[in-house]
Amino acid sequence: MPYPIERKLVIAISSSAVFDMIEADSVFHEKGDVAYRKYQSKRIDVPFEKGVAFPFVKRILKLNENFPEQKPVEVIVLSRNDPDTGRRFFNSCVHYGLDISRGAFLNGKDPHLYIDSFNASLFLSANEDDVNKAIKCSLPAGLVLPTKAKDEPQTHELRIAFDFDSVLADDEAEKVYQAEGLELFHHSEKKLAEQPLNPGPLQDLARKLSFWQKMEVKRMEEEPDYVPSVRVAIVTARNAPSHERCINTLNEWGLTATETFFMGGIDKSRVLKVWKPHLFIDDQMSHLENLADEVPCVHIPFGAANN
Repeated sequence: MPYPIERKLVIAISSSAVFDMIEADSVFHEKGDVAYRKYQSKRIDVPFEKGVAFPFVKRILKLNENFPEQKPVEVIVLSRNDPDTGRRFFNSCVHYGLDISRGAFLNGKDPHLYIDSFNASLFLSANEDDVNKAIKCSLPAGLVLPTKAKDEPQTHELRIAFDFDSVLADDEAEKVYQAEGLELFHHSEKKLAEQPLNPGPLQDLARKLSFWQKMEVKRMEEEPDYVPSVRVAIVTARNAPSHERCINTLNEWGLTATETFFMGGIDKSRVLKVWKPHLFIDDQMSHLENLADEVPCVHIPFGAANN
């Protein structure tokens, strides 16, 4: 019987986002493919160092411990690397206790073509070209930015923060803002407050997180001492009165934001450095450049701000 991947919250990720492959990549670029494969084969049992997205991956997989029968979360690897590197990758997963057992090693071919094949709600990669190709094909992908942020292993919860427009929702409202200015943007959003925005690149991820939230609500009803393990924040440049359409859209999708921050143009980093997400996802690189060193960030190159 086929494996029911449709029932999972699936995150696809490149091997170079999970592990640090800078040294190995330098061998490829300096000496070519044959030398690279020999290099990886000789080190097949040498674990890679942890990469930028390692803490997020470790933490999201740990959620399965709360629901061991269903195991509702799956992380799969989509990599341009060759099968020899794939062996070293999976050995490294075993070394670090990462429950990753599925994926594809494509020997230089485009990984984004297989996002739908694995039912992934998000593809995280450190390769900008791969992310851009995915977005152009209307697939959910984000560029993982370098960071010096340290994980907090003593914290049980997973914190994910999203910008709203051009990330969860489409860029309809952002286009009005850019074309008409702030006053007419607020007027338009107030008029359309009850009309949910169309889905953006990560709307499916929002829906899958809402399923997780429902599972945790049910668990709390059965076990009053149960503490929810996922917190979701919306950190947006919107403020009243445009906040209402944002909330109504999330309600339509069934996603409950644990916290919402309507910044109204205030620098988002001021709250994100306090909230400390394990991942912050935004469509505007200008919001991420001064933040990424302290907070793991993902850039979604979608919408009016990226045209």
